Amino acid sequence: MRKGFLTFAAVGLLAAGSMAACGENSDGGNQAGSSEKKPKIGVILPDSKSSARWEGADRKFLKAAFDAAGVESDIQNAQGDKTAFQTIADQMITNGVTVLMIVNLDDGTGKAVLDKAKSQGVGTIDYDRLTLGGSAQYYVSFDNEAVGKLQGEGLAKCLTDKGVKNPAIAYLNGSPTDNNATLFKNGYDSVLKPKFDSKEYTKVADDSVPGWDNTQAATIFEQQLTKAGGKIDGVLAANDGLGNAAISVLKKNKLNGKVPVTGQDATPEGLQNILAGDQCMTVYKAVKKEADAAAELAIAVAKGEKKDTGQTVNDPKGNRDVPAVLLEPKAIYKDNVKDVVADGYVTKDELCTGDFVKLCTEAGIS
Repeated sequence: MRKGFLTFAAVGLLAAGSMAACGENSDGGNQAGSSEKKPKIGVILPDSKSSARWEGADRKFLKAAFDAAGVESDIQNAQGDKTAFQTIADQMITNGVTVLMIVNLDDGTGKAVLDKAKSQGVGTIDYDRLTLGGSAQYYVSFDNEAVGKLQGEGLAKCLTDKGVKNPAIAYLNGSPTDNNATLFKNGYDSVLKPKFDSKEYTKVADDSVPGWDNTQAATIFEQQLTKAGGKIDGVLAANDGLGNAAISVLKKNKLNGKVPVTGQDATPEGLQNILAGDQCMTVYKAVKKEADAAAELAIAVAKGEKKDTGQTVNDPKGNRDVPAVLLEPKAIYKDNVKDVVADGYVTKDELCTGDFVKLCTEAGIS
């Protein structure tokens, strides 16, 4: 992955440098999209089960960005169904979208949809997840290895703060079909593997959770805890949903608050777990910036423009470098949960309910 972060504002994220629809794209083929057609953007979100972010954040921020630009959009959710994903894509192409933006469910389905869109002259963008072997013209996401690195550093910090010696660590990785999960793991392995190698830490479990399914995650973690004889000192959970699944099992065993658990996405539930002391940290990804960047790029592609993003990510399966916009993630602990609220990603009303009112006040959330 070639990095070199740019400084991004909500608008104007991409360098100018348009070219007509007949110009060459990154694959050497014709640039999809046309300045003669009125932009219409289709977006396919993956599900609402794996993370609250897709419906709670991405949908509203993408719609707001398109509406503000006066551009027609069609945002749908495949709800984890590969057949529905392809059907939605076919309908969007038939109904005249000029750009299709997808969060793939797996590489095979994503590639099929992207290839069909490309063959129909529809512009393509991978949103949040890169489709390996796919044909998207652009990729908009966060630096996902950096996300994982923050998780690894966060778990190490929380274990140090608790004074745990030679901790036994369990991994709850994301879906094996999601390239982001691989990148997250690369990131936290870069921090934790040296500790395993030096015997400072011991890895007692390392399992992936199919489809990021939180129910399966709880079952998997219960099995991990049983196999470890009840001794797990830290849980590297790849997102807040998986983290909450682990916490539910720790609660049953009266271990919550004693065992640091990581997360990602800064969901209301994840932040509440942090305020309660049951989760040690999460990773905040400013989805509004991601949505704004993707919307701006989609509109440009719809107009037949080619943008210089200044960054690329390598698709090893497709043997190509994909022009990319990558944003920086931020680690969130109890002392800076208020930053997520101040940024407008989660509201005080969502977060500070019931028993959390007092905890919010103590954390400086106003």
